[in-house]
Amino acid sequence: MSGIRGLVFDKDGTLFDFAATWEAWAKGLLKRLGGNDLARVQRLGQAIEFDMQTGKFAPTSVVIAGTAGEVADALVPHVPELPQARLLDLINEEAESAPQHPAVPLPPLLGLLRARGLRLGVATNDAEAPARAHLAQAGVTDLFDFIAGFDSGHGGKPAPGQLLAFAQAVGLPPAQIVMVGDSTHDLQAGRAAGMTTIGVLTGPARRETLAPLADAVLPDIGHLPDWLDARDTDPI
Repeated sequence: MSGIRGLVFDKDGTLFDFAATWEAWAKGLLKRLGGNDLARVQRLGQAIEFDMQTGKFAPTSVVIAGTAGEVADALVPHVPELPQARLLDLINEEAESAPQHPAVPLPPLLGLLRARGLRLGVATNDAEAPARAHLAQAGVTDLFDFIAGFDSGHGGKPAPGQLLAFAQAVGLPPAQIVMVGDSTHDLQAGRAAGMTTIGVLTGPARRETLAPLADAVLPDIGHLPDWLDARDTDPI
């Protein structure tokens, strides 16, 4: 099948709709940290570029592509009463309970991809524990051969460590793997790993932002089977 034998997915904005999940997470976390002090809640929102009034992230927010550790780094100056390790625990606790809205129905799509003989992985800048919780809520954990967060020992994106770890885990050369993600961090990691890259538009980034780093940009991951079929029929 066109030499493609594996797919590694980003999680937020790729498997799951970014806004539906992380806007709710931000509101919950900031209220938990700021309590009844509305001015403090606003300052915390500014630290991660989240507007509490509109409920939206700025395109440059660290939450969009950064790791949970980087989010903690941005917030810790504003919560001096909390050790950074405890702050990171709270970030991950809120992440585990955040509502998950799959970008497309995941079990049938992932089942179809596995039926095609593809090996599947997840590489996220979220922590591994909430990532596994989210995949379990969607009923798809067992469909993946590999799941890594920024704290799994392979680093975070845009470095390629997670992707190379997936390649090693499933015994495939990077050239036979596609990295699928919604951010420039995802695609930069894929390029650095020597993989084909596909951008999807279920996160905050626009097509024109992803296109320079992507071999293809799709509306969502539900278009992957058609993309694979079209690649099969392209003349060599």
